Amino acid sequence: MHQSETAAFLNQKGGVGKTTSVANVGAGLTILGKRVLIVDLDPQSHLTSFLAIESHEINKTIYDVISGKAHPREAIITRPLRARISIEGNISRLSLSVIPSSLDLERGEIVLSNKVDREYLLKKAISRVSGDFDYILFDCPPSLGLVSTNALVASKRVFIPLQTEHLALKSLENLIIRIESVMTELNTNLVIGGLIATRFDGRKVLNRAVLESLKEHYGALLLDTVIRENIALAESPRYGKDIFSHRPRSYGMEDYLNLSLEIMGRIASAESLFSVRRGVITRDTDRYAAGLTL
Repeated sequence: MHQSETAAFLNQKGGVGKTTSVANVGAGLTILGKRVLIVDLDPQSHLTSFLAIESHEINKTIYDVISGKAHPREAIITRPLRARISIEGNISRLSLSVIPSSLDLERGEIVLSNKVDREYLLKKAISRVSGDFDYILFDCPPSLGLVSTNALVASKRVFIPLQTEHLALKSLENLIIRIESVMTELNTNLVIGGLIATRFDGRKVLNRAVLESLKEHYGALLLDTVIRENIALAESPRYGKDIFSHRPRSYGMEDYLNLSLEIMGRIASAESLFSVRRGVITRDTDRYAAGLTL
């Protein structure tokens, strides 16, 4: 039976482009012909707001799904993409599936913490639609609490978006330690898919220095695609659109298309693509190259 690829996008620091990355990678993968579900796990509902999902459209939320009050399909909202695919002259309309969030998730975390197997609630719930999608992406809250732990347990990979600034380097080590503990104790199948450098401005010495430091310390774990600072990316949530629908001729669109391709390549590669131990990260270069062949 088909099982979707699952990935959490996580950083305990806000403002690093995490929600922007989930929305636009989700759209990018859809444009590349994949069936994609993106899940808002932030009680502040940033992903839900990003895609201009209004309260009157919401029947159920991810809290209802996790708590067992609703089947995931009851919570899914479909968002059409403006982008189209032409295959042999036939134009296909595209859409992205979203499970929204609400403040109920913040209040409900206390209730969830008292449930049996509390770290596995999301995994059990989302498995009910795993066969419906090629990719399921989780937009985690900017914290390392129970909800983020559920996302890591439900995922095969975790991607870490981080802004190219000094503070990002300081917090990254603690985040990786936390992820490693989940790998050891709760999800031995979890791997770090990669670090995503965001909000990069090549004119700034600090941004360039931080990017070089990431390459030096984390090597192959850093994805090749760098998300450049771009006004189109900053303004797209205002219009409730992904970058492909909002400004298809922009650096932001180019970067997120490349990132989507790179993520597809990494996920398509063998599980042994990376051997990850803190301080020692190796990559099978030949298999990585093969994984990027689309």
